[in-house]
Amino acid sequence: MSNQQYRIAILSRNRSLYSTRRLVEAVEKRGHRAVVLDHLKCDIVIEQDKPSIIYHGDEIKNVSAVIPRIGASVTFYGAAVVRQFEMMNIPTTVESQALVRSRDKLRSLQILATANVGMPKTVFTNYSKEVAKIIESVGGAPLIVKLLEGTQGNGVVLAPTKKAAESMIEAFHSMKARVIVQEFISEAKGADIRAFVIGNKVVGAMKRQGKEGEFRSNLHQGGSATLIKLNKEERKVAITAAKAMNLKIAGVDMLQSSRGPLALEVNSSPGLEGIEKATKKDIADLIIKYVETLIDKSRKKPKSGRKVKRHA
Repeated sequence: MSNQQYRIAILSRNRSLYSTRRLVEAVEKRGHRAVVLDHLKCDIVIEQDKPSIIYHGDEIKNVSAVIPRIGASVTFYGAAVVRQFEMMNIPTTVESQALVRSRDKLRSLQILATANVGMPKTVFTNYSKEVAKIIESVGGAPLIVKLLEGTQGNGVVLAPTKKAAESMIEAFHSMKARVIVQEFISEAKGADIRAFVIGNKVVGAMKRQGKEGEFRSNLHQGGSATLIKLNKEERKVAITAAKAMNLKIAGVDMLQSSRGPLALEVNSSPGLEGIEKATKKDIADLIIKYVETLIDKSRKKPKSGRKVKRHA
């Protein structure tokens, strides 16, 4: 336990959510003070060499670190709030740029491919009429069609036949909905792995199995989670993927395939309920321990004037 008391801000729109509650508990258990801030109610004050944030009429002061829990639907404003804390030289567990990158499915896959991380064959097009060629490029049907904006398993459809795939892709294109078409990994049998990464270490992993007749394994879609021990290759993929996305804390989703682990997604705000119940580990406490190291590192940096990161 840290000898110093810190004031740790948790950016969350709902303090009663499991993950938010557990983080507050862990902060207080380790002798610190937790403050939950609704990022949509934070007013950003932009002033040369004096960035600040107003919350309910008061300027936010004396925050030692920030833990963002930003929902996908409010990524733009949430990332702007995180960026403002960064400009105030306050360490955060998820950097604004990494948050934005993680929410862009296409960009994420391009980054992972560059980092030599295995993944299912994927095609993205600008409403191409060459639908048959797209289907052929991912190995034919069955295949997966994903909306670029979908979360928690929503907007993910299994096309069992070539005809069904053609109809789905053409229908999405006619609605000007951007989709990616992805290879279906049959040997995964409706299950995936969520590896929880903190720093450069996998601290827990669970296998999520879709309910009967459901190929999506998301817990929000009625799937179940059980403890799993990752092999060396699976751990390496999880750590490499999180590092490639520049995420200090991440949930890395993978499929077990005949050609090794295949990364699906890297989540920048992974939920704690499923992973804590499956692993029986106090993941929230491990996060706060990591936050303490971030604060210690930031305080050891020389204070030779304000240095603000450049943001793309």
